[in-house]
Amino acid sequence: MRFIADLREGDHISGIYLCKNKQNLKTKAGKSYYSMLLQDKTGTLDAKVWDLNNGIEHFESLDFIKVDGLITSFQGALQVNVRRVRRTQEQEYDIRDYLPTSRFDIEEMMKELVEIIQTIKNPYLKTLLDSFFVRDKEFIKSFKAHSAAKSVHHGFVGGLLEHTLSVTKLCDFYCKRYPILNRDLLLTAAMCHDIGKTTELSLFPENDYTDEGQLIGHIVKGTEMIHDRIRDIPNFPQVLANELKHCILAHHGELEYGSPKKPALVEALALNLADNTDAKMETMTEFFAGAMDGSEWLGYNRLFESNIRRTSK
Repeated sequence: MRFIADLREGDHISGIYLCKNKQNLKTKAGKSYYSMLLQDKTGTLDAKVWDLNNGIEHFESLDFIKVDGLITSFQGALQVNVRRVRRTQEQEYDIRDYLPTSRFDIEEMMKELVEIIQTIKNPYLKTLLDSFFVRDKEFIKSFKAHSAAKSVHHGFVGGLLEHTLSVTKLCDFYCKRYPILNRDLLLTAAMCHDIGKTTELSLFPENDYTDEGQLIGHIVKGTEMIHDRIRDIPNFPQVLANELKHCILAHHGELEYGSPKKPALVEALALNLADNTDAKMETMTEFFAGAMDGSEWLGYNRLFESNIRRTSK
């Protein structure tokens, strides 16, 4: 198959893609058409079916579909004008070709995270981390498969693990530079700060907000998960438990960004800075990767509220 990242304007395509989303819309003249978002492991592609008659068989969102069409450009982004489409059978495709996946080896990242856990000296915090990342096989499987977000950053299989490891390593650097930081507390908070996303977001191919995610959110849910595990650890210090939960509750930094609390501990501040750094750097990385080749100025990005330009070589 030809992956989405390799497509160029003017290409004729005939391949199988995941229909991430499908809408039945109408033109200003009242003519019905389909607007879809196609996906494979390299990215997504806007698609339109303007003629719903010949060659257009029935399909729905999250179906794997065989698409024939022409790649065009609309407002600086690629789009496919679909002429024929049909739903495919499971034996026609390899699902691994359609899930966006971390560019890093998932098992190696998990191994590195567990190695960092072994450096935690506080026995209560180490027991807590072991209960999630070493002994809970169901949690580990979910954690490795989840994304870190629906679309903004690390929105791919292994994204939650990649983001968590990056934030943890940034926090470890902060501890070397700023001795005021409690390393055990900060690194534990870094590894646990987004565990609530294992329930906030569904697994691929949906990768969408669950009812629990919409109603509670990953910050509160993650704090609840930590609270429940701490209850199973005898004599876990209450002050330490409160400090750890505060770091999770405050890791978005501001009330308007979804944090129930603003940072009151230096470790909570450091976690917020590391989380924000990794999220924004990955967002910029993905923005560059999705831009058309050869373009210098990439246009206005609403997340950064700026017109983005590539650095000169």
